[in-house]
This record gives sequence, structure tokens and C-alpha cells, in this order.
Amino acid sequence: MSALDTAVREAVIAIAQQAGAAIMQVYAEGFDVAHKDDQSPLTSADLAAHEVIVRGLSQLTPDLPVLSEESAQLPWETRRQWQDYWLVDPLDGTREFIKRNGEFSVNIALIRGGVPVFGVVQAPVTGIVWHAARGDGAWRREGGREDAIITRRPPALPLRVAASRSHRDARTGELLARMGEIELVAQGSSLKFCRIAEGTLDVYPRLGPTSEWDTAAGQCVLEAAGGALLAADSGEPFHYNQRPRLLNGDFVALGDPALPWRDWVAGL
Repeated sequence: MSALDTAVREAVIAIAQQAGAAIMQVYAEGFDVAHKDDQSPLTSADLAAHEVIVRGLSQLTPDLPVLSEESAQLPWETRRQWQDYWLVDPLDGTREFIKRNGEFSVNIALIRGGVPVFGVVQAPVTGIVWHAARGDGAWRREGGREDAIITRRPPALPLRVAASRSHRDARTGELLARMGEIELVAQGSSLKFCRIAEGTLDVYPRLGPTSEWDTAAGQCVLEAAGGALLAADSGEPFHYNQRPRLLNGDFVALGDPALPWRDWVAGL
């Protein structure tokens, strides 16, 4: 199965939209909030979207395993055998969902040899879909319109910097102070990557843990649009399913990879 297969790409986009509809049904009807062992929140919308996506992908590509946030207990001994698999966050931004601010998304990525080669990010509240295939460009779909997107290179000042609504600490504050003339834009979930990809934001620094399903789809969209998601310690793009833990380290997402990001993160 090629990552560029149009029929498969459209089918995955449709699955993401169906998951978004399931999320919005819960959003409209009300929900309770539980907590996982790591104290991250969980709602019935997470589980409903998980069921839609796993069922849909399993029918579409029965030979490919699916790793979802809600099935992340799969052992490393099993996962390490995978070359191709789907990496899914059924509801990215559960905290934003609970706050009812609309800034949450559905994330689906196809991983090959550790690299995200196809990604879909769907915003349930607006219905907007961003999707990309490695080497084949990135796209924004809204209603009946679809446009190719590229990052802002070089960016004008002030740099438009995405700031997480739910995750901010002293190290991040120091990094922001080093960046010079900036405009902070509060934004939740993987929508940050997509807004950099379409050129409406420039940088998203994240100092602190995220999980692999939080970044894979957004990384694919961003890279296909001309940007980069780079590990703060090595300067390398993230690779997936390379170790037992599913946590990412610090990173910087950039619309223009030529920005002096190493100066911003040095010593933090």
C-alpha cells in the first residue's frame, strides 16, 4: 500500500471526519471526565473516536497494526516488530475539549520505518482537515475547497509563536524571552503544527514530555509544507517506535528551519 494511494488517503480522511463527528456528538450531549493512571483526562469522546478509527483502519488495511493512545499498553516486544503501522490520537487536546474552547483534533499518521509518511489532522469543531504525504505536499480542506499550503519562509517580524494553553513552565518562558520580537498566539492540540504549516504561525516550542501520537500526524503535515519538527537536543526530526517508551523529548516546530532555534534552546 502506497502512502500516496489516493483511494486510501481519502478513506483515512473520511475515517478522521467520522471520528470528529463522534466527538462532536459527545461534545453536544455532555460528558463525564475520568483520569488515567498518569492523571491525564479521559472522556467518552476519546473512546468513541478510538472505536471509530480502529474499526475503520482495521477494515481498510487489515495487515497494518494500529497504535492508538487508548491502546498504548501494547508491549514493546510486539511493537518493535512493526515496520509499517498507524499511529493515532483519537482526541488530541482532551483538556481543551473539557474546557469547550474548540481547540482539539483527531490525529492519524502512517509510520514507515519510524518516519511519518502520511498524516491527517481533523478539527471537529470547524470540520477543517489538514493532510499530507511525504514528498507530495500538504493540503488544507474546508468545505468543498482544498488548497495546497506552505510555511512562511522567511517569516516577518514579529515571529508568531504558538503557545500551549495547557502547558507552560519557567523554561518555556525563558526560551520565549530569547526569541526577540514575537507575538504569542494561544493554541491547543496539533492545530499548532497545522497553523505553522499553512503559514499563519511560525514557531511552536515544546519543552516537556509529549507522546508519540501527539506529534506524528502534525509532523508529517508540517514537513510536507516545508517546515520541520526537530528534537531540541540533537536537531534531528522525530522518529517513532524506536524504544520501549512512547514519550518524546523537548522539540521545536518551525515554519522556517533556518531560524536560529539552537540559540533559543541552549542550556535550557
